[in-house]
Amino acid sequence: MKALLLWPVMPNSFWSYQEALDLAGLRSTNPPLGLITVAAMLPSDWEIRFADRNVQFETEEDWAWCDIVIISAMIIQKKDFRDLIQKGVSLGKKVAVGGPYPTSVPEYALDSGAHYLILDEGECTIPLFLEALARGESQGIFRSVEKPDVTQTPIACYDLLNLDAYLAITVQFSRGCPFQCEFCDIINLYGRKPRTKTPEQMLAEFETLYNLGWRRYIFVVDDNFIGNTRNAKVFLRSLIPWMEAHQYPFKLITEASLNLAQDEELVDLMVKAGFVLVFMGIETPDTDSLKGINKVQNTRQSLVDACHKITRAGLQIMSGFIMGFDNERPGAGQRIREFIEETGIPQGQFSLLQALQNTAMWTRLQQEGRLMTGLGTFHQGAIMNFAPTRPVEEITQEYIDAFWYIYEPMPYLKRTFRHFIMMNGWRGKSCRKLDWQQAKMFRAIVWRQGVVRSTRFRFWWQVVAIALLRPQLLEEYLGTLAIAEHFFSYRYEVREQLQNQLEILKQANLAEQQKAIAPDVAPTLKELEKAPEIAMK
Repeated sequence: MKALLLWPVMPNSFWSYQEALDLAGLRSTNPPLGLITVAAMLPSDWEIRFADRNVQFETEEDWAWCDIVIISAMIIQKKDFRDLIQKGVSLGKKVAVGGPYPTSVPEYALDSGAHYLILDEGECTIPLFLEALARGESQGIFRSVEKPDVTQTPIACYDLLNLDAYLAITVQFSRGCPFQCEFCDIINLYGRKPRTKTPEQMLAEFETLYNLGWRRYIFVVDDNFIGNTRNAKVFLRSLIPWMEAHQYPFKLITEASLNLAQDEELVDLMVKAGFVLVFMGIETPDTDSLKGINKVQNTRQSLVDACHKITRAGLQIMSGFIMGFDNERPGAGQRIREFIEETGIPQGQFSLLQALQNTAMWTRLQQEGRLMTGLGTFHQGAIMNFAPTRPVEEITQEYIDAFWYIYEPMPYLKRTFRHFIMMNGWRGKSCRKLDWQQAKMFRAIVWRQGVVRSTRFRFWWQVVAIALLRPQLLEEYLGTLAIAEHFFSYRYEVREQLQNQLEILKQANLAEQQKAIAPDVAPTLKELEKAPEIAMK
């Protein structure tokens, strides 16, 4: 078989970092780990071509060459995902799909025309797919309730990647999370019992990337790296001597739950192993909202104290915040903004709540008749896809105001400085050298933040202070300022998208009022959405 593996276009979002990538001459934040791991699971006699469409499009010759097209996708990629399926079908190619989006919403892939749905975790379902192909079956849906042993997962085909195109390369240590947050789909996809790879597996993956010449960030993409605390510590104790022997060639990033703050040994091991940043789902400082979504692990300690403890130990925090939970009190946007200021967290992944399909929240809202269709696109510029318990206009305006302020240049610079000054500054001695992408990015922010903008004076004295007081953190500090360029521009897009949607809602409400008075003359919502002055981009 000749297989063409495709990763769809990722629209601009919080995670795309597009402005910062453009400044550095990079194409994407990170590659599709799932798809290049699938490549390693396919038969050795298959011929494989791979295209990350965020880096470089496949060619028409690639389409003509292949027998089968294999596409993976997340929900934010749904448009290009459908387009690729339909193109494959129109060209007479067999199309197989998998990944988190078709696993959660298989009907979308079927409606788009996909022949094979390889759902759930590939270690279990790819063999079923290959057996069906061998029997000559022209279509099929392959599922498994069994959770695979990830100690048998092969090393991803990193050699398929154009490494120069990415900000970070991805690896995975564990799957699954022990918690039961109502809005999260992780436990539906990967279960509540975290399964981990062995330290030997992980070191082999690190060695592979090292031998390929990679020397930038590695994102350990576990949804909760510390879900299995014991195994995480075993891995870290093996990783530390490897990193020391190789002179810390990578900077490591991961995701973890906030209870990390309660385990000083674990935090220390992460810092000594080369972790520099951890993403944490804080969601909201409102305790009642946290209890309402069953995120009780965030209610057992002071959120501010927990964040400060982790930061002081040497880890930069990136946090997730959400607005729109049931029974949320007015002023939630202001409280999140104040929390971000108090903790000094530079990057807050801040969004309006969306009900993800097949989560506990989705099921509850469906039973309550509160789900809507056609609204949720699951990014920062999307209004909620359900009816909230307070006016959606009020929630959305609070969100717009808070998101706008958080990513104003001056507040961002001030809290980033406070955050880095709070860190203890320890970093292992590294062999990494400044590459041309970093040099290009740093030149750009010196010009933008240190010359053009009104931040110029603060930029320079903060850089000097970090260089004198936390010299080991200077590169990371400048990198955090560089990433901010994406948010400084992206906030305009978020504001415009949400204001357009609010206008559509306003016009829809007027139409409903008119319909109640004169049903025959009131415009429909569909007609209003076509009006160019209020249509969404």
